Amino acid sequence: MVIFVLLLSGVAIRAYRDLSRPGAWDYSRETLVAPSMKSAVIPNVDIDGSGRGRRALAISGDIGVASASWLHDQLKKAQLSPGDVILLSSDGGKLNQGTIMGEIIRAHGLATAVGTADASGQVRAASCASACVLVYAGGKTRYGIHGSLLGVHRFTTEGPMHDPVAETQRTQGRVLGYMTKMGVSSRIVELMSQTSDIRWLNPKDAFAMNLITTPVDRP
Repeated sequence: MVIFVLLLSGVAIRAYRDLSRPGAWDYSRETLVAPSMKSAVIPNVDIDGSGRGRRALAISGDIGVASASWLHDQLKKAQLSPGDVILLSSDGGKLNQGTIMGEIIRAHGLATAVGTADASGQVRAASCASACVLVYAGGKTRYGIHGSLLGVHRFTTEGPMHDPVAETQRTQGRVLGYMTKMGVSSRIVELMSQTSDIRWLNPKDAFAMNLITTPVDRP
């Protein structure tokens, strides 16, 4: 009995230490209780008006501290194939999670688009801002749906900062490296750095920067 109590105490202490780390409670809540994002599998979406249907995973909501792990799990369940689509609708959230989600999407060879879809596969315009744009950039093909919006702004470093200028520069460097890896012009980071408010991109500008790779002009 004494050994059992000691073992239980050890587990409790380790659990307390784990949960006392910054952000640990948020991570546990997202993974175990209430994810900040939601998803739906759409089996037959005609994303580009070609008449060729493909499978899509529509995701929406705030990008939280565990959203990358959540997306990994959703992709396993959805069983998407390369060339299938991630439909995005989000106001953004955690920068680091956005880049990891984009890396996951690219590793699976998936396309991205900003929009929502009903059960019949009809795509409607939506918006994708802040860290959501990083997720969108992960698409091997990035569709520009008529009426959908992409919004960018200056990213800031979370938590205490000993040198705010240096931290901001490092954050911009990470975003620049990520966007360059995804094939997006460095101009996008310049536009981000110009405002702390959301700047909605003109579709022609987004295409010129190769953020949108395949415009879809049909309503």
